[in-house]
Amino acid sequence: MIELAIFVVVGAAAIGGALAVIFAKNPVYAALGLLGTLFSLGVFYVVNLAHLVAAVQVIVYAGAVLTLFLFVIMMIGVDKDEDTTETLRFHRPLIAGLAGITLLVGGVLAFGGRFDWVPTAGGPEDPPNGTVEELAGRLFTDWVLAFEVTALLLTIAAAGAISLAYFRRDGSEPVE
Repeated sequence: MIELAIFVVVGAAAIGGALAVIFAKNPVYAALGLLGTLFSLGVFYVVNLAHLVAAVQVIVYAGAVLTLFLFVIMMIGVDKDEDTTETLRFHRPLIAGLAGITLLVGGVLAFGGRFDWVPTAGGPEDPPNGTVEELAGRLFTDWVLAFEVTALLLTIAAAGAISLAYFRRDGSEPVE
């Protein structure tokens, strides 16, 4: 039952973030919607016992890639004044009420004794999904060709980006 509740709440957050990416007029708001979507995917990974993949999702994508997006957005300049007056009268009490309900449900689950904080795996011979051993085992046995091809493509793309940045259309030498 708790898995269904987590799925519905986090799924709604992921869809809301994705819609914010599509429909936001301000690119900063679109990046924040992407952040919400990426965090929601991290929660999905945790629910499916893929803790390593969830950590990589949050650290690499929600951390590094989104920071890069925000730097690019700030470099292109979105400096315009916005109206900061509150147009929704009851949103602060509504959010406070939802936070209180969330804390109450969390307290009931935590102190009620009917909630496993750490789900159990199959056993020592069957490592759970998302562990380093499981991921490395699959990556370097079943998916080694795809892993190597991806590494080769990324290396070629990096070399191409460097050569395109170095090349000038008018034939002049780049300034060093």
